[in-house]
Amino acid sequence: MGTYLIVGAGAIGTVAAEMLAHDGHDVRLLSRRGSGPDHPSIQRIEGDASNTATVATHAKGADALFNCANPRYHRWPTDWPPIADALLAAAASTGSGLVTLSNLYIYGQPTGPMTPHDPLSANYEKAQVRANMWRQAKRAHDDGRIRATEVRASDFIGPKAQGYLNLLVPRILAGKRCQVIGDIDATHSWNYTADVARTLITCARDDRSWGRAWHAPANPPRSVRQATQDIARVADSTPVKLTRVPTPVLRVAGLFNTDIRELPTTLYQFAAPFVIDDSETRSTFGLEPTPWDDALNATITSFSAVSGTSS
Repeated sequence: MGTYLIVGAGAIGTVAAEMLAHDGHDVRLLSRRGSGPDHPSIQRIEGDASNTATVATHAKGADALFNCANPRYHRWPTDWPPIADALLAAAASTGSGLVTLSNLYIYGQPTGPMTPHDPLSANYEKAQVRANMWRQAKRAHDDGRIRATEVRASDFIGPKAQGYLNLLVPRILAGKRCQVIGDIDATHSWNYTADVARTLITCARDDRSWGRAWHAPANPPRSVRQATQDIARVADSTPVKLTRVPTPVLRVAGLFNTDIRELPTTLYQFAAPFVIDDSETRSTFGLEPTPWDDALNATITSFSAVSGTSS
């Protein structure tokens, strides 16, 4: 059995830790508050992921180091670079493989299904931060200093995820109108959290993954309208009314909310088809997405458990 260090105890880091522990591996889970699942094979560690010495200390003897950190959205430009530098240095000093969780911002506005080989052409700051993280890791890999790979995913759906659809689930379950952004009928890829975690683990344990990026497997794309209707159907609820929020309203709301302030820049992700091509991940590793209804049911059940209701 192996030893793994996971940085970040959010939705993906937590699921990855549970999967690895379930399979008999030792897991070190590093986060700001030392949170995470209660499991005898999971060591929960409170620490600063931007501190190179801290990360390197806990990466000693680890087969791989997972970057599942999640800085506050509006602080990406300031918080991501030191975290990325610390993990890169720790991987180089300990020999641990570096497996980074990333997103699709780096491609910019797509003209068709996105592949892991598409140019990193996005020209806004947050996307450039993520793109530079991969370029630095890839350069270190190509120079023989580390082994690096990256798993990219679209918006998350799943228990504890902070994705767009998850924000709508409580209102759908309550039968309340949902305010949504972009084109309600534009197709969109969604990634189930367990599928993303499984892809990270697979890449960490398969030598074919090193030196390039992969897309986590996703079900066929569903528009926001279709996805909300699917959630209502699986929950045995009545479909709710959707109201589109005009972009000028987002700009005004952004004056008072740092997260909303960023939405106009990335609105293209919901204004037109935003679809990933995961065919190489499927053909290389044999990974398939969890059936859509199963993913939705797990998500709905997690909300029902918190609210004390039944779905």
